[in-house]
Amino acid sequence: MRLLVAGAGSTGGYFGGRLGQAGRDVTFLVRPARAAQLRERGLRIVSPRGDATLAPKLVTADEITQPYDLVLLTLKGFQLEEGIVDLAPAIGAETMILPVLNGMRHMEVLAERFSPRNLIGCALKVATVLEDDGQITQLTPFQDLAYGELDGSISARIQALDEFMQGADVGARLSTAIRREMWEKWILLAALGAITCLMRGTVGEIEASPGGAAVALQLVEEIVTIVRVVGDPPSEEFVQTAREQLTAKGSPFASSMFRDVQRRRPIEVEQIIGDLLRRGTTARIVAPLLSTAYVHLCVYQNKLHPLWSKIPIEALPRDCRTE
Repeated sequence: MRLLVAGAGSTGGYFGGRLGQAGRDVTFLVRPARAAQLRERGLRIVSPRGDATLAPKLVTADEITQPYDLVLLTLKGFQLEEGIVDLAPAIGAETMILPVLNGMRHMEVLAERFSPRNLIGCALKVATVLEDDGQITQLTPFQDLAYGELDGSISARIQALDEFMQGADVGARLSTAIRREMWEKWILLAALGAITCLMRGTVGEIEASPGGAAVALQLVEEIVTIVRVVGDPPSEEFVQTAREQLTAKGSPFASSMFRDVQRRRPIEVEQIIGDLLRRGTTARIVAPLLSTAYVHLCVYQNKLHPLWSKIPIEALPRDCRTE
């Protein structure tokens, strides 16, 4: 199986690198500047699971000549539109697209641009950072890469994908409930991102502040209420675990969005919070804390990287419009 990893950042570089270590046929689709950096320094991973430096196989968009069997799509949500153009020559009728983007909107975009048949559901949990020098740092040993057919079936192709993933140190597992897992991941990302960015602190720091735990729990309830109406309802076990994770005493837990804010980088506020909030608004669900976090992050994003100009104003929640 030939794998194309779209992006060699913190996520794509890490998982593509681990698969390459395990002897899989892996090629990275990268921009010329990242290609030059990787050719000069190699793909460097620093991790509690073991460090590695690899000489990756690279390709730029204009060098793709035929479809791949599998595409691991690891772009940020705000890079998707441009990334789809670059990816088009790599996608054939039988190509499996395994997107590890956040939220759910990307699934709709990819199905419309290519085909629903191309899509494999995926829910990834890992904490990695792309350092300024190009090194990829894994922050904790935990990693979980779940994938499956969106209808829950065990097809021949999903079994082949599972065989490809097993044996590599990527935390791979086949799921027959991947849609629910994707929505559950979105719940956790939105709640963790909203609370840590809004309060500018870790879970433990927020819990230690007067009323902090109550605010975190209210955010979870707002988000779960939305998902129960507009998506695949989460399990009660997941909801209880999320409550505990977001109110744990002394926890250093923080979202990747918060780390990006600290580094003054663009963030996926639209994909993680904005889209969820709009779905809730359409369903007439009021979510005041989530709305507050969204406006707060809109201000940050507009100052840093004004992407809102690319989104029709009528599509934005009224509180985030500049009319």
